[in-house]
Amino acid sequence: MDIKRKIFSLLSKESLAYSGLNNLFSFISKTYNYSIDEVKKQFYKLQNSGDIFEIRKGKFITVPSHGYVKGLFIGNSKGFGFVQTDRLGEKEDIFIPANLTSMAIDGDYVIVKVLSSSEEGTDGKVVRIYKPLEKIVGVVVKIGKNYFLEPDNNHIPFKIKIISSPEKFKENDRVVVKLIRNPKNVSAQVVENLGLQSDIKACELGIIREFNLYENFSESVMEECKSIPDKVLEKQKKNRKDFTNETTFTIDGEDAKDFDDAVSIRKNEKGNYILSVHIADVGEYVKYDTALDEEAYNRGTSVYFPTSVLPMLPIKLSNGICSLNEGVERLTLSCIMEVNKNGEVVSHEICEGVIKSCARLTYTEVYKVLCNKKSSQKAEKVKNDLLMMLELSKILQNKRTREGSLDFEIPEVQFIFDENGMAVDLKERERNSAHRLIEDFMVLANETVAKEFCDKKIPFVYRIHESPRKEKTVSVLEFLQGVGIKTPALPENITSKYYQSLLEEIEGQNYQKTANKIILRSMQKAKYSNQCLGHFGLGLTYYCHFTSPIRRYPDLTIHRIIKEFLHKKNIQKQRREVLEEFAYQSAEQSSVTERNAEKCEREVDDLWKAYLMKDKVGQDFDAIVSSVTNFGIFVELENTVEGLIKIEDLPQDSYLFFEKQLKLKGQHHCFSIGDNLRVKLVSSNIYTRKIDFMLA
Repeated sequence: MDIKRKIFSLLSKESLAYSGLNNLFSFISKTYNYSIDEVKKQFYKLQNSGDIFEIRKGKFITVPSHGYVKGLFIGNSKGFGFVQTDRLGEKEDIFIPANLTSMAIDGDYVIVKVLSSSEEGTDGKVVRIYKPLEKIVGVVVKIGKNYFLEPDNNHIPFKIKIISSPEKFKENDRVVVKLIRNPKNVSAQVVENLGLQSDIKACELGIIREFNLYENFSESVMEECKSIPDKVLEKQKKNRKDFTNETTFTIDGEDAKDFDDAVSIRKNEKGNYILSVHIADVGEYVKYDTALDEEAYNRGTSVYFPTSVLPMLPIKLSNGICSLNEGVERLTLSCIMEVNKNGEVVSHEICEGVIKSCARLTYTEVYKVLCNKKSSQKAEKVKNDLLMMLELSKILQNKRTREGSLDFEIPEVQFIFDENGMAVDLKERERNSAHRLIEDFMVLANETVAKEFCDKKIPFVYRIHESPRKEKTVSVLEFLQGVGIKTPALPENITSKYYQSLLEEIEGQNYQKTANKIILRSMQKAKYSNQCLGHFGLGLTYYCHFTSPIRRYPDLTIHRIIKEFLHKKNIQKQRREVLEEFAYQSAEQSSVTERNAEKCEREVDDLWKAYLMKDKVGQDFDAIVSSVTNFGIFVELENTVEGLIKIEDLPQDSYLFFEKQLKLKGQHHCFSIGDNLRVKLVSSNIYTRKIDFMLA
């Protein structure tokens, strides 16, 4: 147990009261035999993360305890707010009256004193902002002689006075500001001018900055990059397996710039498949405790937008030496698997390797080969390999289906660009057998690697997906029963095979896509953990993310652990404790950055959807009812755009909302999910990212 956990454990057992901090530090130092400096460092880390709190001078407690909890402050345009918190293992929202927010704003992390609790809810007051929001985005407005920020975030209920020189901005500019806090008010300094509020690129950058994401890397990171070679050095190949003479290639989308994974296949004398999955050896270049490593840890993931990418690593690595580019040698961590005709891995090897990709193939090129259509010269050269891969892919899919893997087929948006890189249209993204082939091979490698390191009991980061909560599954059953589906009885233990049976019941129905989303939302979110708890959605006992270290930090984390094991074989107890802490911290951080990236990507997608639909106001479209509420119905177009038809814009009737069946029913009209409608686009607002329709 590290010193931070020991301090927390000590404070959890008793409220420690001391006349001064130095006395407390001295006590902890003597108790655990750590230096005063180390105790101070870890103590302040706990204080800054809201895990301990000074309730009165010299008296410290852990949070949660003594009626204090910590959480995320969610503001409201009317001044009051809620704090999302995990109290005693239960998710809870604590109501904060407007006069007890202590100037907390939406996005602050706060410590709350619980004032009262009843069946109607819990009330509290903010006693400390332990992680204040540092920057926000908004539009400059002028009131009298002063400039104010009108926040883009409508959960912030007030304008904020700008104290910067007006030379940096003008009225109607969209800007990023740094917040200056004091106990009685908040002011702002402009740190970045994004452009006119009406400019689509300024709107996109505004969303990106709201999520605290940036394109540029620090000087120290870029300086470190200078010492990284542009090609594989001879000394780096030592003790690595040489795969450069194998027929190895990458398969990615047309617009891909970095290539994490390459594959090769053959059959052995037993008739088994030898599948090799080669993954970029990023750990060879991004070392522990460097500026590059710290930056990758803080970013956690690459973030993908319609017109750009914010990479986790600088382009010199992500598109260069760490990318498995065609025709050049690259270092890899490789997983070579012998797979029998039932899809079982009968033996495998994980090793450091060197490859030279013979082709950079696209999904389109590969799909043509798989459909026996004429494709590119590069794809035709490896046609036999691709057809063998298709054989194995189908075997793996059948095996995964038998084991309970869930395939939701949720449509994703694909943006179409002009020659200047500007998004000009959108459609549903295609997913065919070429995509599935690569997905199947990556899943198999991830499972194989996870099982080995779990069996060896080596500290690791796993990708886990826990089973759904019972009440969520009950809600799904009530919905399915409401639309006339006869559902199987709810078992005591909810398995992925049970969910698979629900998906089979709705297959082919006109509301299948929408029902898939409802079923998906009933499940818990996948996350990273240092505990191997299985993956419900894939129906797997063992799973990790091994295949994308260029764009995901948890993959880089386990690459380092794998490499350490390959070199040392026996990892000593003290080192295991260090790796356990590393895996735990990496899993927690990566889960947070992943959620942040997903939300940002979703909002930017919504912005571009609203922008691309703006010129189509007044046009008619075919749509399907995707959701029903008490205030109207949501409809989805074939291109994945979703919008609202307000209840007042529906044919006049006395409607009743049936929540369990997701149905809006009147005396003369009825609207249910899956209904096909002809709709007219009424409005598309790039600022609110909301789209409204009416019946055509």
